[in-house]
Amino acid sequence: MIIDSHVHLFPPRVFDAIWRWFDRHAWNIRYRLYADGVMQHFADHGVERVVGLCYSHVPQMARDLNRYMAELGRAHPRALIPLGTVLPGEPEAEAIIDEALALGLRGFKIHCHVQRMGPDDPRLDPVYARAAAAGVPVVIHAGRQPCLAGYGLDIDKICSAGATRRALERHPTLKMVIPHLGDDEEGAYFALLDELPNLHLDTTMLLGDYFERRIDPALLERYADRILYGTDFPNIPYEWDRELKWIEQKLTPVTRAKILGANALRLFG
Repeated sequence: MIIDSHVHLFPPRVFDAIWRWFDRHAWNIRYRLYADGVMQHFADHGVERVVGLCYSHVPQMARDLNRYMAELGRAHPRALIPLGTVLPGEPEAEAIIDEALALGLRGFKIHCHVQRMGPDDPRLDPVYARAAAAGVPVVIHAGRQPCLAGYGLDIDKICSAGATRRALERHPTLKMVIPHLGDDEEGAYFALLDELPNLHLDTTMLLGDYFERRIDPALLERYADRILYGTDFPNIPYEWDRELKWIEQKLTPVTRAKILGANALRLFG
């Protein structure tokens, strides 16, 4: 089984806005597919399930995104594991979190760069506490890269492996997933796996040799139980299966099975 644990799903108008932002500040999006097209793409290419992620950047946006994600989950009950979001600290944030769980969403996506707060920001505590109590993960882009000027803030001041450690020390039962293998502090994040049993990393954009950084396959073998396969689809500039080919070529069959599906199935249910 292949499960892509990092797939973005938004309403068309939000996708359009995100793609305009990428055109100005990042890279050319190769796959400009709306949500149903994304789901059809994976069905056509043998990916059995995806973890759907969304994030909000203004108050009250999360409510609409969460309802949209819940509708997608109902439309694709076998193929989609839908996660919700919230803008931490917004009015009614705790109610929005509870509503997302009541909708059946299977975790939360937080993007520190977009939402302009570090992983140890106290505004995140209600998200962490409720997710831990419900036994669902928080996928949080807390690594420092890719650091894009369009975010308009100094990412290094708010994001670090140390800040992630502080958050999990406050919420030790929380299941947390750090995308991009914690780029550009991969070494520190791999070391944190030895300390924090509920921490996981996903491979998003770090195995396809798109960025300059290179990952030692031996690290993925060592931490095979704590790594998830993810792509960032559709917001990528290269072929969708670039990282999948890397995994198939460089990792042992047992490790491949864990990273490509078994770990996500265990974590997200």
